[in-house]
Amino acid sequence: MVLNYIWIAFFVIAFVVALFKLIFLGDTQIFSTIITGSFDSAKTAFEISIGLTGMMAFWLGIMKIAEEAGAIRVLSRIVSPFFTRVFPGIPKDHPASGHILMNFSANMLGLGNAATPLGLKAMNSMQELNPHKDTASNSQIMFLVLNTAGLTLIPVSVMVYRAQQGAVNPSDVFIPILLATFAGTLAGFLSVAIYQKINLLDRLLLTCVIGFSLFVACITWFFSTLPQSQIATISTVAGSLIIFSIIVLFLIGGFIKKINVYETFIEGAKDGFNVAIKVIPYLVAILVGVAVFRASGAMDFIVGGISICIAATGLNTDFVPALPTAFMKSLSGSGANGLMIDVMKQNGADSFVGKLVCTMQGATDTTFYILAVYFGSVGIKKTRYALTCGLIADFFGMIAAIFICYLFFH
Repeated sequence: MVLNYIWIAFFVIAFVVALFKLIFLGDTQIFSTIITGSFDSAKTAFEISIGLTGMMAFWLGIMKIAEEAGAIRVLSRIVSPFFTRVFPGIPKDHPASGHILMNFSANMLGLGNAATPLGLKAMNSMQELNPHKDTASNSQIMFLVLNTAGLTLIPVSVMVYRAQQGAVNPSDVFIPILLATFAGTLAGFLSVAIYQKINLLDRLLLTCVIGFSLFVACITWFFSTLPQSQIATISTVAGSLIIFSIIVLFLIGGFIKKINVYETFIEGAKDGFNVAIKVIPYLVAILVGVAVFRASGAMDFIVGGISICIAATGLNTDFVPALPTAFMKSLSGSGANGLMIDVMKQNGADSFVGKLVCTMQGATDTTFYILAVYFGSVGIKKTRYALTCGLIADFFGMIAAIFICYLFFH
């Protein structure tokens, strides 16, 4: 229901702003720009879905082999003590736990192309346990919010873009991104835990959260000791090596279990086409709504108003040029990426605002996109508080990015 109101608001606000620009500013091209943007976004949504089909087919084929070989059951047993507390709706040793772990691992390694198909597989596994098929379950909401928080240990893509824009040390945002994304993830987890009345003082849960925090601290320390030139190389090699090793282990496991690996892969891959087709309408709706809102200039009005308010308080406004990227990140990953590159071109990759937009880009994931794709793939219409908690994660991730960048770069 919340998403319904927001989607309508995109169009209504865009219409009001465009009408204002036409009447008072004489912008006779504004409505043409909006229509063109909406058509382009609808086309982009279809292209994304088609591009997703190949990845979906590949990864669902690999996951089918892993299931037949028993690897998913093994992973489920390993994480079940923790997952039964965080995802109480998932029975112990259920394959969904293994699928969730695979998705989280791909996200943390910065392998976005691999993470999405694995996430869709996890969402389908949880949907099998969902008694109300059109309503998001508690487990699905927790899973989605942790995805929108976008915890990434290795932000390879951001460092590559910084290198392309001439940054002296492209990886100097690595630690700020890691800290900001961890803050957003923690905020998202706590918000869902409060909604679902999860016992946050449970000894095992508390131990795991503290242990993971220490792990993030160790990763931060390790990369801080490396020469800047080696960070991107090591992170890229490590991420690719780990994910390919997992694929090979699944294949070897299938061979040992004497299953027909090739036929099993084909059987699993067929599901990729069905999932990709289901996603198209939801993706078109979200991307067109965002495009209309952006093309009308409504985003610029909001940022301008915030800038005036902040300036009136006497606070430092150096971070304001980065706000469009912060707002766009929740709405459109490609849009936020374009704004990030534009800021670096205008201000320099090594400027304060250039480093800030890169930190923001890596701090969270695209909430509306993930909500549309993941819930759309299983036909969920009632998202409950998923969007609210996702936006909470985004908000704290962006606020953390601003404070951390002031600490590191200002």
